[in-house]
Amino acid sequence: MSKPNVRKPKPGLVKSPSARDYQREKTGQSFISKHLKKIYPLGINRTSSSQSLSSLSSNDPAQNFSLTRMEKKNTSTTKSATTTVPMPCRLKPQERREKLNVGEQGIGDNNSERGDGLKRCHWITKTSDEVYVAFHDMQWGVPVFDDNQLFELLVLSGMLIYHLWTEILKRREQYREAFLKFDPSGVAKMNEKDIKDIIGNKSLALAENQVRSIVDNAKCTLQIVKEFGSFGRYIWGYMNYKPVINRYRYPKSVPLRSPKAEAISKDLLRRGFRFVGPVIVLSFMQAAGMTMDHLVDCFRFSECASLSDFD
Repeated sequence: MSKPNVRKPKPGLVKSPSARDYQREKTGQSFISKHLKKIYPLGINRTSSSQSLSSLSSNDPAQNFSLTRMEKKNTSTTKSATTTVPMPCRLKPQERREKLNVGEQGIGDNNSERGDGLKRCHWITKTSDEVYVAFHDMQWGVPVFDDNQLFELLVLSGMLIYHLWTEILKRREQYREAFLKFDPSGVAKMNEKDIKDIIGNKSLALAENQVRSIVDNAKCTLQIVKEFGSFGRYIWGYMNYKPVINRYRYPKSVPLRSPKAEAISKDLLRRGFRFVGPVIVLSFMQAAGMTMDHLVDCFRFSECASLSDFD
């Protein structure tokens, strides 16, 4: 009886399952790390990357959609002509320089080298854009109670899924003009023409799902105002109307999410808000001074701590 004709694979063409699994896992970790660096100005520990990415999507269908599209683009070389959602891309050299170069102790560049003699949080470097530095020096960590300002910071923080803080801050005045100075009552009344006009404004760089989520979030904000009297009273109620002052020495000590952020995110999602995962909510809380996360050696630490010391 003749032996069956079995074609043997050529040497070197077959990878072991373990090798493929390792390569796939390595690619996934690389994507997660790159994406999360856009969300937060600090270095991300590998051990928390996957958990943080899941917190971005949470139970928000819009965020799940966005992240799914980004994952597909990362793993495929096919370029779709119909895609309208802006995707995170490879950082330009200038943008990479804005990222913190975390050392063994989690310490970045010496920030006093900016020339003004002030020591800042280590994610502000001598190459950081002036608009980003001004945001750190004048707003980040300062308690905000006005409803319009809180809504603005919530919207801007939600944009971190697609953009860097520097990019957002440079367009801030344009966003204020487009969204009626972030007055929730005005934004909630935007009709289809208003929405299409904003989407069509290429200088704003906002996808359709982002614009519609901002309008929907404004409507949800009005419902909160109706229930609690103001959005500020609702959001600050989670903090017992007093900021949390943290005393972090190193950037790596600052968390990506917190129990308070998770609680707020969960309730906002329940109320119909979008783009409000725990990581985004914590960024909002930091910007609005609900949690004061300036490093202890930053010149703004004592200033913001004194602003937070009230009854």
